[in-house]
Amino acid sequence: MMATRFTFRFFVVLLCGCLLSSHTSAQVDKNLEPISYESTEPSDLVAQLKSELQSDDKANELEWDQRFGWLPSILSALEIPRSSQTLVFSKTSQQHRKINPSSPRAIYFNDNVYVGFVQKGDFLEIASVDPEQGAIFYTVDQLNKAKPEITRASSQCMSCHESHKTIDVPGFLVRSVFPKKSGHPKLNLGTTHTDHSTPISDRFGGWYVTGDHGEMRHRGNAVVDEKVEGNLDREPGANLTDLPARARPDSHLEQSSDIVALMLLEHQTQFHNHVTKASYTTRQALHQQAVMNKLFERPAEYRSDTTKRRLETAADDLVEYLFFANEFELTSPIRGDSSFSREFESRGIRTSKGLSLRDLDLKKRMLKHPCSYLIYTKSFNSLPPTMLKLVRSKMLTVLRTTGKGTKFEHLSKTDRESILSILTETHPLFEDLDH
Repeated sequence: MMATRFTFRFFVVLLCGCLLSSHTSAQVDKNLEPISYESTEPSDLVAQLKSELQSDDKANELEWDQRFGWLPSILSALEIPRSSQTLVFSKTSQQHRKINPSSPRAIYFNDNVYVGFVQKGDFLEIASVDPEQGAIFYTVDQLNKAKPEITRASSQCMSCHESHKTIDVPGFLVRSVFPKKSGHPKLNLGTTHTDHSTPISDRFGGWYVTGDHGEMRHRGNAVVDEKVEGNLDREPGANLTDLPARARPDSHLEQSSDIVALMLLEHQTQFHNHVTKASYTTRQALHQQAVMNKLFERPAEYRSDTTKRRLETAADDLVEYLFFANEFELTSPIRGDSSFSREFESRGIRTSKGLSLRDLDLKKRMLKHPCSYLIYTKSFNSLPPTMLKLVRSKMLTVLRTTGKGTKFEHLSKTDRESILSILTETHPLFEDLDH
């Protein structure tokens, strides 16, 4: 009997060991406990809007627009500014057949939701951040009827939105390609998945870009000359204050595809992925640890070295990203659409001295105080308590030390003091610190 029990335990140890090993290096099965991605009812802002629209309350009714369908009302209901509009003309969407340089897809966003609109498209594409589950994808049929129908999208979205490009969790990505005149990416020239660390020279391929960026050059507003292998002439598309005529400016809610909005879009899509990764890792690690503790009759609070390493790594990755480690240093000032920049900054929580994490710099870097404004989002603050405590501790270590010889050398003493001051006065996670 003891031999049988020992053999069973040994088998379970091997099995759990294999699971632990696979989860530290490979993609987690999001549909198993404790994640249960597809079977868990989402609670994100779009799910809330869907619930409201299903009620009989007249106040929740949305208005159909003859040109843009449900788009204007959806943006208003989700508090997404029209000025956040960016236009992508590469065929890199589910509705790619209707996208080309004269009919680009428009993307609008705020801190938690992304809405994609395709001219004469069959549906709006919406991606929303659930506080626990990460990216949730929806469609809204562009049909003129009493109410818009919001439908959670199928697993088809995951072919692009759950891979190593999204840190192996349901997430977001911004791509920069070398587009042909048709809008098809010339894939043999490669693609780049961009964030705040990507050199400007590798960004915005397949996107329209309006705004001043001085001597820096990007891939936007240009298509590949297929007669000359690899030729992408960046000069004609540089520093455009207006959309080019082929983009048909009058066909969009706004007549811009703002460079500042694009830069923020790149930053925050990957921020959300890092938060989701930290959440998934914590829940998986603690779930597996609980199984092992029960098996070996250990105290419930016991954590193995493997579990600790997994949590430490996820926290380190998130803290590095939220403090803009490896951010590309701008070599020329950026100036975008003033209406978007004003609206973005106006939504910031400010200290008694008027400081906010949403203050833009755009001279050498994106933000004046390099700490992501997205730490105020519900998804960040809904991280498992174990992870939130670990991230807080690591953030304070960064802000209270010099950072020389680390990934945080870019933070000057003034930067650290201003960030700590802002967090202490405006973020509940740091409110117990001395001002």
